[in-house]
Amino acid sequence: MNRKLGKMLRPGMGGYFLVMGAFCVAALVEELYWLAAVETAVTLLVFILYIMNRTYRDRQIQNFVQSASNTLEATSQGEGPLPAVLVRLGDGGIIWANHRFSELTGYSDGMMEQQLDEILPGFSTDWLAAGKTECPEDAIMSNRRYRVYGSILRGEDNLGTMLGVLYFSDLTELYQIRDEYVRSRPVVCIILIDNYEELTKNLTESGISALNAKLGDAITQWTDSYHGLLRKLERNRYLFIFEKRDLQTAVENKFSLLEDIHEISNPSGLPASISIGLGVDGVNFEESFDFASLGIEMALSRGGDQAVVKDRLNFSFYGGRNREADYRSKVRSRVTANSLMELIGQSSHVFVMGHKNADLDAVGAAIGVCCLCRKKGKKVNIVMDLEHNAAQNLIAEIRQDPHYKDVFISGQDALLMADNRSILIVVDTNRPDQVECMPLLEAISKVCVVDHHRRAADYINPVVVNLHETYASSASELVTELLVYSVEKQDVLPIEAKSLMAGICLDTKFFNVRTGERTFEAAATLRRLGADTTEVKKLLQNDFQDTMAKYQIIKSSRLYRQEIAIAALNTTTTRVLAAQAADELLNICGITTSFVLYPDEDQVIISARSIGSANVQMILEPLGGGGNAATAGAQVKNTTVKETLDRLVESIDKFYEG
Repeated sequence: MNRKLGKMLRPGMGGYFLVMGAFCVAALVEELYWLAAVETAVTLLVFILYIMNRTYRDRQIQNFVQSASNTLEATSQGEGPLPAVLVRLGDGGIIWANHRFSELTGYSDGMMEQQLDEILPGFSTDWLAAGKTECPEDAIMSNRRYRVYGSILRGEDNLGTMLGVLYFSDLTELYQIRDEYVRSRPVVCIILIDNYEELTKNLTESGISALNAKLGDAITQWTDSYHGLLRKLERNRYLFIFEKRDLQTAVENKFSLLEDIHEISNPSGLPASISIGLGVDGVNFEESFDFASLGIEMALSRGGDQAVVKDRLNFSFYGGRNREADYRSKVRSRVTANSLMELIGQSSHVFVMGHKNADLDAVGAAIGVCCLCRKKGKKVNIVMDLEHNAAQNLIAEIRQDPHYKDVFISGQDALLMADNRSILIVVDTNRPDQVECMPLLEAISKVCVVDHHRRAADYINPVVVNLHETYASSASELVTELLVYSVEKQDVLPIEAKSLMAGICLDTKFFNVRTGERTFEAAATLRRLGADTTEVKKLLQNDFQDTMAKYQIIKSSRLYRQEIAIAALNTTTTRVLAAQAADELLNICGITTSFVLYPDEDQVIISARSIGSANVQMILEPLGGGGNAATAGAQVKNTTVKETLDRLVESIDKFYEG
């Protein structure tokens, strides 16, 4: 037995016997023979009892250690197959260790007691004392990884002795195989040239061939460094399969192909743009390919020119810093219009719903959908909170029209009216947490989405019909195009044309931002249908008090990075005023981006605008916001303006440094 074990369990009785012997000698010196005899007899009796007790304790601890050793030493030579050690729980003192443990750690069974944390720095036995049989962390010894198992042993002497026996299982090779398996897992990547149609427009066959060669060379040069398999699926689509070990390198390089491809342009000077969708951690190639397809769809719905990694849990976004270009095709609008009208015709009831605190764009798009339903002769209702919205004046005008007298209802009323043949059309948002009534979205199985915001990771899914165009200026513009392909001029009421025009004017700041060829076509169509921009301008007017409040917000703003204006308010305001103040800040020379923050009960609202290189949607996305490159917003819950401002500045810095 280890010497220190006996030392640990034997009381230090030598001093006591020395004192008792001194008393016996003193009695003899004083010639008190009867007292000396009694003292000598008592001393001998105590000594005999001590020897008997020590022998009993030694036998018990020997049996105790032997019972533990029998479980550890199972080979013919008496050596256990695993490194093992017996430690005292509490202070971690080593009582016994087998030969394998000694060889592994350099532990020696000497006179001085050693602690387990001296042999294994940082290793704790708290998990064993807590009743667990496996250590939550591996032990690293001699550059090898060991899984540690253990159990608690109690002595039979009722002394409360608690020892822990630890077994060290060498799983280094197993970990190496596992890590190699993880590193060699396939990553399915789809590379799509976003604007291939525009690049090859009006080019000769030789010009298209030359352009294809440049695009192919750029993609091949990027993929060669990852030692994968590249195949061209279509004229603008490539399939690339490589190992997961190289994915981190691509992420660290920020998918350099996104920028390299911009160096290629057609004769008219239009630069190429690509989107990359990557599927990771699928159970098989089929699922990984599905993940990659979802990644491409997400990238395109966010404006393209970016890489999206889709795994089993979520999406990760890279790139997408450039502004969207208008790559829309009228074919999709025509097909969507036909599908939507067919779905409306098959329904029993149509519900239209926008985002919370609906603005002119959400109301205008909803009114346009009502026109489609009236054309098909279907009952339609708009789900909206009539007290909390940013379009009070327009809604008041709409409700005066006989066709819209009872069209606005609450979410609770809609839930009572819905049946299994009802459909829900969501406009001006694609996020389930932003809709006016979440229970209604969950209750109706057939959902359609018409939206122009960049898609977030949490989007409405599944949908029956999805018209999601991030290149559009507004949801009202998209609905106007649906009207063009679905109804006649006489089917559109003047109030409907006015509502749609108001939505476009709001999101384009009266055609100053995010306008394209299709935007002006939609505006011209609405003008022919009776919309008057002068009347729309009146809807956007503020009273005197609101105007003064708006300029107070502007006055409180501060400049950051020489071109960003940030107004952080300590008092609440309205969303309309915050948005207007953010717009107004962009009229100041030198300011290209603006943010307005204000508290609203237990949350902080952010309104953001940009006319420069900053993508406000990407800046606000880490804060739970959304929108597009030029217009975005966020609602940060359970925080203060100061904390939100710090997070916003951090996100701005990360965007510029990235």
